[in-house]
Amino acid sequence: MSAHTQVRLIACSGYAPDADTVNRGLAWLDSHGYGVDNPDILRRRHLRFGGTDDQRLADLHAIGTDQACARTITLAVRGGYGASRLLGRIDFERIAGQARASRTPIVGHSDFTAFQLAYLARAGGISFAGPMLLADFGAPQVDDFMWRHFEGVLRHEEYPIAVEAPQPAGVPFSGDLQGTLWGGNLAMICSLLGTPYFPRIEGGILFVEDVNEPPYRVERLLLQLEQAGVLAQQKALLLGDLSAYRVTDYDNGYDMDTVVGYLQQRLQIPVLTGLPFGHCARKLTLPVGGQCTLRCTQHGYDLRLSGHPVLASA
Repeated sequence: MSAHTQVRLIACSGYAPDADTVNRGLAWLDSHGYGVDNPDILRRRHLRFGGTDDQRLADLHAIGTDQACARTITLAVRGGYGASRLLGRIDFERIAGQARASRTPIVGHSDFTAFQLAYLARAGGISFAGPMLLADFGAPQVDDFMWRHFEGVLRHEEYPIAVEAPQPAGVPFSGDLQGTLWGGNLAMICSLLGTPYFPRIEGGILFVEDVNEPPYRVERLLLQLEQAGVLAQQKALLLGDLSAYRVTDYDNGYDMDTVVGYLQQRLQIPVLTGLPFGHCARKLTLPVGGQCTLRCTQHGYDLRLSGHPVLASA
């Protein structure tokens, strides 16, 4: 931890609806050595968005331009909806150049996946699928696991992670799988199919998560990726948190485990479960566009992350 790390917020999706959550998030970051230098954007509201399209676009184009501090993190306020409206107007090459020159990590998830995948597709920009101000740092109890791995990956050029999640017989594989790590929110990934903002990743390791999507919708979205030829080009599929959904009597025993089992039988690549990432407190911070080595173990699987931007040393 450093007392000289700045956080520049971006509100490119929804607005902050709750002052208590905002204050908790700002106070928690400050007490852990991260000073937020533009909290004024948290007061912005336009329709259901965290500002007008022009204001939210300006947030993105300002990434990496803060020269007051050599170590600045760009952190999304929240998800919701709104990033997709901006994609056609974003100068991704400009942002990538500024972020690389200033070594600015860009962190967020949920609706922010739209920006992250477009950033990768259009400029080769690497960002981080990870915590956000409101849901994570503004929680009544900030998760220790989340914080440890957030700090860890942002400060180490190579970062190992052991995922304790035993897999069904027949799923594990021998040896290492290596490739580009990419993914994020499943619905947002599928929303970009057929657009210039969808990354063409071959030999990658794809991770997905979603919230409020019942099992049949998760299956449908993943089948869309398979039928579009995306999954056949990957080396593995990692399933993160798929939560807060409801099943009904009509589902007749068809649940998320049924979906996973069906995919594991259908797909020609390993489908691994239990990745701690998504709309959950206990989440990893994962480089979208970084490199990953994946190895199955007796108790789950190991990830070794590399090729991602890190904060400058003190």
